[in-house]
Amino acid sequence: MRWLKLMSGLVLFGTGLWLGLVADLGVGPWDVLTGGISQQLGTPFGRTAIAISVVVLLIGLLAKVAVGPGTLANVVVIGAVVDVLLATGLLDDLGDQPLALRLLATVLGIACVATGSALYLGAHLGPGPRDGLMVAIHARTGWRVGTCRALLECSVLVLGVLLGGPVGVGTLLFALGIGPAVQLAFTVLRQTPSAPPPPVPA
Repeated sequence: MRWLKLMSGLVLFGTGLWLGLVADLGVGPWDVLTGGISQQLGTPFGRTAIAISVVVLLIGLLAKVAVGPGTLANVVVIGAVVDVLLATGLLDDLGDQPLALRLLATVLGIACVATGSALYLGAHLGPGPRDGLMVAIHARTGWRVGTCRALLECSVLVLGVLLGGPVGVGTLLFALGIGPAVQLAFTVLRQTPSAPPPPVPA
């Protein structure tokens, strides 16, 4: 059941990212940061994204974030889902549709990412590199998961904008909406971002 929850969450997460891409209203904060660094250093976007993931993973390890099979699955499955959906050509013309429809797709994408995050983190098989930072902040501060996620996303967005990364209306919606959406998903699905401590022997 934990693996089913993990895989379902990763597929939903990838679907949410795909919806954001085809809506063409702006990328998420992490992609804004990737674009900004890529522009400043003159490095390819993909290699820059990999380097950022490695750095974030190392920071998570220093913060003693638990790494498990879900961490690797996060990288592989989400990317595969996005590539498969893009290859189908489904909704390729969404960027030419009315703004209201594109906004709806963007909001639905945020909801999918939030629900996917709650499911695969709730499986407790290891968070993705970026979610590991959110879990570390939550564990060390006791702040609500939504607050931690929003703080992380907004910080990344500001840095990406300062570096000249690409932004749009969808970026703002994601940055402001992902925190509350993740918190709501955790609550509705009755998930926790970290595994409960083992019971103390009598």
